[in-house]
Amino acid sequence: MLKVGEKAPLFSLPDQNGDIHNLEDYQGKKVVLYFYPKDNTPGCTKQACSFGELYPQFQEKNAIVLGVSKDSVKSHKRFEEKYGLPFTLLSDEELNCIKAYDVWHEKMAYGKKHMGIVRSTYLIDEKGIIIKAMEKVNASKNPEDMLDALIE
Repeated sequence: MLKVGEKAPLFSLPDQNGDIHNLEDYQGKKVVLYFYPKDNTPGCTKQACSFGELYPQFQEKNAIVLGVSKDSVKSHKRFEEKYGLPFTLLSDEELNCIKAYDVWHEKMAYGKKHMGIVRSTYLIDEKGIIIKAMEKVNASKNPEDMLDALIE
């Protein structure tokens, strides 16, 4: 997990429409960068829909929300359309951003070890510095926790 006070690693990733997004594109805004394991799974859907419901409040705080997983652009597009998500989903099939933010770890599922994304969220300030880092977040509480962090 990266630490508060560190410069956020730069990235260049396609969104659900195939458009490329770079962290530098968001200078002057706060960025909620959340990493989740997989589109259309119960926890990830709950987290995304909660971010979607609160999105107007994030915008009021001059913040944008970016969700990142290793799912394809096509998968993200279906996920966005199915749930009417109002924010950007970034596809990192090569795991470059996921590894740069140190959220790719060994996990245990059904008694077997495998590598996967640890649900984590970073709040990055207007200058690209990490001001909050949360690991192993609660999918349903995370969006509200991040909104509260913007108020602090």
